[in-house]
Amino acid sequence: MTQPFARLRPSPAVTAPLPLGAAALLGVALTLAAPARAEPLQTSAGPVVATAVVTGLDEPWALEFLPDGNLLITERAGRLLRVAEGEALPVEGVPEVFDNGQGGLLDVMIPHDFAQSREVWLSYALPLDGGAATAVGKGRLSEDGTRLEGFATLYHGDATQGGRHFGSRLVEAADGTVFLTTGDRGTGPDGMESQDPMRVEGKVIHLNRDGSPATSLPGHRPGVYSLGHRNAQGATLDADGNLWLVEHGAQGGDELNRVDQGRNYGWPVISYGEDYGGGQIGEGTARDGMEQPVHYWVPSIAPSGLLIYRGEMFPEWQGDVFTGSLNQDFISRLDADAAYAEERIAGPVTGRVRDIVEAPDGAIWYLAVYDGAAYRLTPAD
Repeated sequence: MTQPFARLRPSPAVTAPLPLGAAALLGVALTLAAPARAEPLQTSAGPVVATAVVTGLDEPWALEFLPDGNLLITERAGRLLRVAEGEALPVEGVPEVFDNGQGGLLDVMIPHDFAQSREVWLSYALPLDGGAATAVGKGRLSEDGTRLEGFATLYHGDATQGGRHFGSRLVEAADGTVFLTTGDRGTGPDGMESQDPMRVEGKVIHLNRDGSPATSLPGHRPGVYSLGHRNAQGATLDADGNLWLVEHGAQGGDELNRVDQGRNYGWPVISYGEDYGGGQIGEGTARDGMEQPVHYWVPSIAPSGLLIYRGEMFPEWQGDVFTGSLNQDFISRLDADAAYAEERIAGPVTGRVRDIVEAPDGAIWYLAVYDGAAYRLTPAD
């Protein structure tokens, strides 16, 4: 197991030495000893090494790179951290969150115009009278990086009881608008909120930068871009600007979907999974007017985070799809040139992978919940 380089508890302001490659990436003016690393993981691209950059995280949910190479990391209980200059420090000014069940502080997104806008977008479970809802808001990161200024909620769904299925990934579209995924809130196969175009649950929501709807479809609640989703916890764009999701099925039936405006992705009318305890969900696996997944998993892997790789560090993997498994402790690589055949990258450092992103230098970074760590994946020397 990789030895920790940082402990973020009990003190919120801690030294977080970085591996040599990451130190250069983050602009850290430090002379660092070579860090301890895990044994190489064997992959189709040869042996790779996962190096722990930040450890001691408490239920990490998302990570994102700032343009200068520094990192932002969210913890579900409500803490936003900035990793820079050898330290991981809390950022003040985050919103109050509904820290219950699967709710809390969830995704973080940095728009492409950050150098001018300094905007940081967050998705989260928002406490409301009568329960909680998936919400998105933004604030400006202060020049010293210590706080979000003027944070405001821009959009949220309706209050629903319970702490399940908030979805909550954020993606900036090519035109600067923003996609937000919402979960069905765990009402099960008998609940049809995901199929109701006037409700927010189980949707992709499309927003302008001021939070106003960027899509308005006839008969749909303003902002609803697609429907019939269960609980999308991974989202990204491909090289052509198309939106892709991974979403949880029930007992099996996790899906990878390419998402187009106005389309219906089936939940809970069609599914490749079965209900908990057994039994068919809805009408089966297909229905006219409902989309088929690009790939699906039976049994479930509980996919979280989504990356379509474009970098030069792993040329064999360009165009391939990566997602983490929350229940089987591996990174899934789907080969886009081989009908999305799957390779499972697994080892002691891939326990409950929550998010996965590509760094500016082409390294693959991911969050492992069991270790409470952010790892940097690179070719073995």
